[in-house]
Amino acid sequence: MQPDEFDVVVVGGGNAGFSAAHAAAERGRRVLLLEKGPEEGAGGNSYYTAGAFRVVHDGLGGLAGLLDPDDRHAGTVLPAYPAAEFAADMAKVTGGRNDKALTEVLIAESARTLRWLHGKGLRFRLMYERQAYPGGDGRQIFWGGLAVGSTGGGKGLIEQHTRAARQAGVELRYGVRARELTLDGGRVTGVTWEDAEGRGGVVRAESVVLAAGGFEADAGMRREHLGEGWQRAKVRGTPYNTGDMLAAAIAAGAGTHGDWGTCHSVAWDAWHAENESNRELTNRLTRGGYPLGIVVNADGRRFLDEGADFRNLTYAKYGARILAQPGGVAFQLFDATTRPKLRVEEYDMPGASVVTGQTIEEMAAGMGVDAAALRGTVEEFNASIDRSVPLDLSVLDGRAAATTPPKSNWAIPLEVPPFYAFPVTCGITFTFGGLHADTHGRVLDGGGDPIPGLLVCGEMLGGLFSGNYPGGTGLTSGAVFGRRAGSLA
Repeated sequence: MQPDEFDVVVVGGGNAGFSAAHAAAERGRRVLLLEKGPEEGAGGNSYYTAGAFRVVHDGLGGLAGLLDPDDRHAGTVLPAYPAAEFAADMAKVTGGRNDKALTEVLIAESARTLRWLHGKGLRFRLMYERQAYPGGDGRQIFWGGLAVGSTGGGKGLIEQHTRAARQAGVELRYGVRARELTLDGGRVTGVTWEDAEGRGGVVRAESVVLAAGGFEADAGMRREHLGEGWQRAKVRGTPYNTGDMLAAAIAAGAGTHGDWGTCHSVAWDAWHAENESNRELTNRLTRGGYPLGIVVNADGRRFLDEGADFRNLTYAKYGARILAQPGGVAFQLFDATTRPKLRVEEYDMPGASVVTGQTIEEMAAGMGVDAAALRGTVEEFNASIDRSVPLDLSVLDGRAAATTPPKSNWAIPLEVPPFYAFPVTCGITFTFGGLHADTHGRVLDGGGDPIPGLLVCGEMLGGLFSGNYPGGTGLTSGAVFGRRAGSLA
């Protein structure tokens, strides 16, 4: 079989891969995109997301022309999100371990990259249902620096990317697994591939852009790099991110970068029968309402500060905290006061796992938790709340519970029946370690020199995140560095 010939081969059909393909195609390059999943299972992790993009902006006016029209805009309070605040959030959640050069580019190009995608037909909106709370005067108040999302969520994002790529002449091949990188004198010249029927071949290209995700869907690699117990984590997104191309790139001489020992992991419906790679429910299996309640383990004890910061600055590390608890399970607790404030898309999804009770003891029985222990935890928490501080869900309000561990903000007593317990476990999203690259996505070898013909973007790019992650940054990173890689390929 004669090798195919293209100018650029992109491996991976998620947001990052499509962004790279768009950028290469607009330069007149002949582009092939290889997607490991079948067409009905494609889109990488991007398909499973809520579609959030974290971008620099100066308020609602600064997003003019980018957003779908919405009558709610007139009554919206959207604080500016300047570059300095974005940078501070990145440094805060990673403990300063984020690659500074990559971070600077990510932030500087976030807004213009979204407008570039918008120019290719991708649509965006304000995420009222996820990132705003109603004010007492009827206004919608956004919080936490994250506001913009793709219209139609992750599903809509991939549909729009696919349409734009086809219109630009990008060739898409589904159900094709890239296996190895081909080399000629140290230069990457293409990839070998295999399809679902066992047929194989070679695609030659001047440039290969790797956008095939991390290793989170491989239980053995999770255990090896993240530690014992991680083989039991639930895979939130695509089942196809098994680290194939990370291994292929390393075998070809690529250096590694970033934190290979941590990942993005969230509170995830523990008892739902189909709680892995669910393309119908996708992100709705997330349970992100914990700042409004308390979280206890199977012993009925709290183990984390539910109000340490805004949800989108803490949620990506709490999956790991849950996995470390007995049985790798915890429960988010709410009462009749807080239950109506939870996201409908998550807590009212079809088949959502929940235990209810008119008393704490009745709820404990359904949870399988010692009733006396749970009663003691709830009473201690309630008694420790500083009720003189007014509750304000749109800011870090300092309404604290002085217990162990403390709850730093939004401490609301559990007092009004019925009571609700949502069982959660660890849902892994993506791994943080990846390949070493410069700010243009050129993959570097162990000595720090570029490997000719090889670029990387998306979750395969190492160095941006460690231990935690600011919500919405992954899709932004994929688009920014995908565009940069495709502009060189």
